[in-house]
Amino acid sequence: MTVGLKRLAPLAVLLAFAAIAAHAEIPLNERRAGTADLAPETKAMQDDDSANPGMLVVLDGEALWKAKAGAANQACADCHTDARASMKGVAARHPAFDARLGRPVNIEQRINMCRVERQQATPFAYESKELLALSAFVGNQSRGEPIAPPADERLTPFRNAGRDDYFRRQGQLNLSCAQCHDDNWGKRLAGSLIPQAHPTGYPLYRLEWQAVGSLQRRLRNCLVGMRAEAYDYGAPEYVALELYLMWRARGLTVEIPAVRP
Repeated sequence: MTVGLKRLAPLAVLLAFAAIAAHAEIPLNERRAGTADLAPETKAMQDDDSANPGMLVVLDGEALWKAKAGAANQACADCHTDARASMKGVAARHPAFDARLGRPVNIEQRINMCRVERQQATPFAYESKELLALSAFVGNQSRGEPIAPPADERLTPFRNAGRDDYFRRQGQLNLSCAQCHDDNWGKRLAGSLIPQAHPTGYPLYRLEWQAVGSLQRRLRNCLVGMRAEAYDYGAPEYVALELYLMWRARGLTVEIPAVRP
């Protein structure tokens, strides 16, 4: 009897961990974008292109899309022509695997790669007006499209690494992303509603910032709030976490540029 129990113990542990993991993640049919929790006036601001402050950044991005740059004197439009067709769905599928680098890249990195390799120009700095504008313009072409992460097995280890970071407790407060956004979404923290934290609208305009910012800016804010050490912009850890968050949000709709509190 004792031997039998010993043999069953590892299986029981595995089943327990599987149950915990299954409970921790929000079921797909219960996932909701942050738009669902917006105040009516904020949602109205997002839905009206003439009132959405993020659309000014999209317009700046459209101008950059058409402007020739670098030693090659090339514009994005020279290669990709009409963004409404060539960029449709791109934001819904990134981060994506880059075979030459052997790792996933996000939209911002893809833009800078094209800028260096095709336009022979200096890459834009992270969170710069130019990179946010082009990212918002490219992302806006996917507005209304369902988030559809690539079914690429090469992404699996990176997505798993992002998931590990999402569930890992860190910082002086010993918190994980999942404790807020999976276990306590819909509740309030210091008076603010806790969202499920799906990245459906980045770059987005945040009323708190009074500006447009990237998903990595928001992730850094969360790490600082947890009193954890933030990574540098563009760090592989951020891209892996973006990859997991996009997989977690699969099926939700792209809404770039979103507006958030």
